[in-house]
Amino acid sequence: MENSKGEKIPYATSRASYAYGWQQLKINFLYFLVIVLIMGIADIPFSKVKDMEGESNPIIYGLQLLGMAYAIFFLPVLKYGADLLILRGIRNEPLELGELVLGFKKNYINIVLAHLITTAIIIIGFLFLIVPGIILACRLVFVSYLVMDKNMEPIAALEKSWAMTKGHGWRIFGMGLLAIPIFILGFLCFFVGAIVSIMWIHAAFASLYYAIDRKEEESLLA
Repeated sequence: MENSKGEKIPYATSRASYAYGWQQLKINFLYFLVIVLIMGIADIPFSKVKDMEGESNPIIYGLQLLGMAYAIFFLPVLKYGADLLILRGIRNEPLELGELVLGFKKNYINIVLAHLITTAIIIIGFLFLIVPGIILACRLVFVSYLVMDKNMEPIAALEKSWAMTKGHGWRIFGMGLLAIPIFILGFLCFFVGAIVSIMWIHAAFASLYYAIDRKEEESLLA
């Protein structure tokens, strides 16, 4: 499938999303690699603090509080910025690594609130026999793109993600399941393979968002 400029664009299917994601990954390999590496490094402090769970002394408590604040007020900005950059690569738009921290200058409150609300909703869903949590995670998968790409406020982004994923729930769930063997195969290919698999999975979900978003825009113009 091609757009008016003759550029290939993805269909809103699992297979097409992974295929298009792989195609764009090869084109933007170095950019995607740097993005994923930065995200991995940024996640290290929080992971280290999580490893301290069960230990009890004032210093550990203090570090755990700092880790929680880091996970709430810092990491989401990088995550949302990474999603935006990968989406730009999927759409063949110019990539500026500085946009990884764009959220600190723009949309900061919306990013933090959207992340908190989405996470809380999914966790509550998982508390109800897991299945509702899976459904909610699938239907809210586009929140980060909508906050960054469309400059939406948190509630509007949640509502829009729910609307966009209508009829695509099983497809998104299937893509999530497929991500597991992709990561395992990548992990078996040592460190580099694991990184490439993460890049591919992110590119595939960005491709699905791109395909659905384009379809909606075309229907509005028709």
